[in-house]
Amino acid sequence: MADNKETKHGGHKNGKKGGVSGSSFFTWFMVIALLGVWTSVAVVWFDLVDYEEILAKAKDFRYNLSEVLQGKLGVYDADGDGDFDVDDAKVLLGLKERSASEPTASSEELESRGAPGEQALSGEEPQNIEDDVKEQIQSLLHETLHTEHGEDLYQEEDEPTRDQQLEDEDFLTGSDADDKIENLETGTFHEETEDSYQVEETAPQDYNQDMEEIIYEQENPGSSEPVVDDERLHHDADDITYQVYDEQVYEPLEDERIEVSDNAVEDSNIIPEDVSVPPAEEQQEVPPETSRKTNDPEQKEKVKKKKPKLLNKFDKTIKAELDAAEKLRKRGKIEEAVNAFEELVRKYPHSPRARYGKAQCEDDLAEKRRSNEVLRGAIETYQEVASLPDVPADLVKLSLKRRSERQQFLGHMRGSLMTLKRLVQLFPNDTSLKNDLGVGYLLIGDNENAKKVYEEVLNVTPNDGFAKVHYGFILKAQNKIAESIPYLKEGIESGDPGTDDGRFYFHLGDAMQRVGNKEAYKWYELGHMRGHFASVWQRSLYNVKGLKAQPWWTSKETGYTELVKSLERNWKLIRDEGLEVMDKARGLFLPEDENLREKGDWSQFTLWQQGRKNENACKGAPKTCALLEKFPEATGCRRGQIKYSVMHPGTHVWPHTGPTNCRLRMHLGLVIPKEGCKIRCANKTKTWEEGKVLIFDDSFEHEVWQDASSFRLIFIVDVWHPELTPQQRHSLPAI
Repeated sequence: MADNKETKHGGHKNGKKGGVSGSSFFTWFMVIALLGVWTSVAVVWFDLVDYEEILAKAKDFRYNLSEVLQGKLGVYDADGDGDFDVDDAKVLLGLKERSASEPTASSEELESRGAPGEQALSGEEPQNIEDDVKEQIQSLLHETLHTEHGEDLYQEEDEPTRDQQLEDEDFLTGSDADDKIENLETGTFHEETEDSYQVEETAPQDYNQDMEEIIYEQENPGSSEPVVDDERLHHDADDITYQVYDEQVYEPLEDERIEVSDNAVEDSNIIPEDVSVPPAEEQQEVPPETSRKTNDPEQKEKVKKKKPKLLNKFDKTIKAELDAAEKLRKRGKIEEAVNAFEELVRKYPHSPRARYGKAQCEDDLAEKRRSNEVLRGAIETYQEVASLPDVPADLVKLSLKRRSERQQFLGHMRGSLMTLKRLVQLFPNDTSLKNDLGVGYLLIGDNENAKKVYEEVLNVTPNDGFAKVHYGFILKAQNKIAESIPYLKEGIESGDPGTDDGRFYFHLGDAMQRVGNKEAYKWYELGHMRGHFASVWQRSLYNVKGLKAQPWWTSKETGYTELVKSLERNWKLIRDEGLEVMDKARGLFLPEDENLREKGDWSQFTLWQQGRKNENACKGAPKTCALLEKFPEATGCRRGQIKYSVMHPGTHVWPHTGPTNCRLRMHLGLVIPKEGCKIRCANKTKTWEEGKVLIFDDSFEHEVWQDASSFRLIFIVDVWHPELTPQQRHSLPAI
């Protein structure tokens, strides 16, 4: 009976005391379960944390305790990655060897926090670590109920989805952009700009976005942070699909003008020599491929494994404060976030991460307010980040990269170039930065230095597709047509980020046409299939989508019948003034210099360009200019010109396309030889008649032959595409 009684209370028949009885175990289980339930209810009721997400992370071992515990376990970091995770626990329990490069905690720190093994209940299986984690989480949840920040916890290094939107929208490509962009270029415009480098958006520009996406995917696989974009610029695909960097500016206020500092670099563009980067052995240089997007699953996996380190030792100690400020930015509370980061900078002036957060907030605020002044402040703050002592190499790179991009956004091309040069000095092994530097040179028209940069890249990485397409572009601009083809072709075929760009398909096809390679239209077709061209024939790059597209037009179809009638009625007056200018031989007719001629002599005399009247030129043709003043669809067409065009015998103009589908082109015949002159647009060829107007859409491929025995003189008038709205005509950037 005694034996049975002893057994009933948990003892053994041999007299030795056994484990906890079933009833005691059940009682404790119920207590813990109830605590957990009520804690969960409190958390959900007060909307403190995403409880399900935290439990899922704990269960799957895909969490970061520095996030969950707001840095409370950061001191147990055993592998130097700034957080406490399963690998750290294994090291501290002796289940895994500590790598030589991993820092060790001081004995004082270990004593002050207790032996890690004791905290893990001395169990020898990894499951015990998970149990301890759950207890720590439960404890934290109770503490969180009494904290003043009752919002979702998140990773410090995460860059919000809205920041990715900012990266994508730096170089405006949509309809709203057309309503807001002001053109910066005021120099002479050439009819076709196919050999000038005008960058839309290249892969190396995405470095910040890519790096921060990597962190986001690693540490927040199930994150559902809301995206705040109601104040963002939405660039729909209904309008411009291609823009140049120097057109990407915020809309100036009535009393604010965009500044172009290429001639006099602002102080903020000067890169001091004291940019601080950790010693070489501490630099965690990001491989070039991590700064580029890729569709290769294996490459994506490799990229995800590399986590940039944005916190130095001091910033890890204030991580909770940084997190709280960053949370405001992620949620779109930009003004509050600016204040929070400014306070952190005031308290911790040597904190790189706090200053970087301030720069990002200023960047966001500039876009929200559409303020160039605020953006200039952000550019300066990004520079301050890189100039602080003990800045992680990855943070230096992110800051200066973003600085360069925003300088380009404002049209400060030379300042951006200086920033890029400094980046290459700091990270000489990162070929993606050298590729960016090459683009920087191209943007200021320095093709020779750009060529040297890409030659250097290709010497080190011969298969770099980005370098190849740009090198091929430069060769073609130098009229080394045949030599450019393999670089353009192999670059596009590489599929590397930044190579699937309409300009490269455009130039590859054009080069092939010029050497008689029948594969040209295969590449045009591929460019069309990939969305770069409206069709195989219509290959302009600055487009408004949805406009009626056909090679040849009638006067009635355009709606500009009065203009056509006026031109045809006054064609002799227009002709006589043109001939008079030609006879004066004062060099007013300038040779075509866009490398469009295979052979021959072709010159032009321009009266209007980009919607601006050339007053001096109009002195040579005053009656013609007075006649045109009545037709704003022509004189106000900021994507076209009004000019005389003279072509002499033996001239052939290569097949080519104009830059935009936003205009139609009128040709008024003035002096037309009886035979030998013709123009093809798409697959239909026509001839001019004196006193008659031909109308075509020059965004379609067209070609000209002049095989007559005397010169041909025509008058060219560009007009807005009739389907453009008045608002679009007013706001579209000049070309």
